[in-house]
Amino acid sequence: MNMDCKDKITRIIAKLDIKGDNLIKGMHFEGIRVIGDAHSYANKYYLDNADEIIYIDSVASLYGRNISIDHLKRTVDNIFIPVTVGGGIRSVKDIENVLNAGGDKVAINSAAIRSPELISDAVRIFGSQCIVGSIQTKQINSSSWEALIDGGRQKTGVNVVEWSKILVDLGVGEILLTSVDKSGVKKGYDTEIVKQVSTSVSVPIIASGGEGSIDDIIDVVIHGAVDAVAIASVLHFDFLSITRIKELMQHNGIDIRF
Repeated sequence: MNMDCKDKITRIIAKLDIKGDNLIKGMHFEGIRVIGDAHSYANKYYLDNADEIIYIDSVASLYGRNISIDHLKRTVDNIFIPVTVGGGIRSVKDIENVLNAGGDKVAINSAAIRSPELISDAVRIFGSQCIVGSIQTKQINSSSWEALIDGGRQKTGVNVVEWSKILVDLGVGEILLTSVDKSGVKKGYDTEIVKQVSTSVSVPIIASGGEGSIDDIIDVVIHGAVDAVAIASVLHFDFLSITRIKELMQHNGIDIRF
């Protein structure tokens, strides 16, 4: 099980949702709005002391295409913190291309559900530390959440908690848990499903989707028992900086790295 937040260093991760060469943001994975140049934002967050960056091509899986290696290379140029890359990853060759282009880890969602053997093959070839199980969650009743694929548009009938356990058995090094319900709403993370997953598996959990304030971030760290938070809206729209987030988290007794 995950340790108490006071016994570990919580990572602050800047999350970049990408379409082409642009940073974008939507609500519930819809209504996409272009914010600006992806590399400029990646560099800004790197200089502002982000622990890591998550780079997700938000439409690659939906459109059945591969992630743009040229765009990825440009975005991560001169970024010297770990970068997790996702979107349109469907083969071992895709993973190799991403790692060769500057990615440190690869997040896999749609292809993992369609072909779970891709995860076990990838772990065997590249190691668990490189492979992140990405799960897009949607609540279907008071106690159950379903995993979605193809940019949150396709139902699978797969239970999120059970799927997280399978991903860990397949060898993923961590899990990125993104709430479709909460994404872009800025009213808080889906702490309940985050906690269910974090207390069910032994690998680090990254919570994503829903932050609108520092209270939301602190809440999911403490009550969701996560190891990292992926942050987008409050950074992109300059509500908070990463440095300020870390200061406030430290003030609330959460160990972070400056």
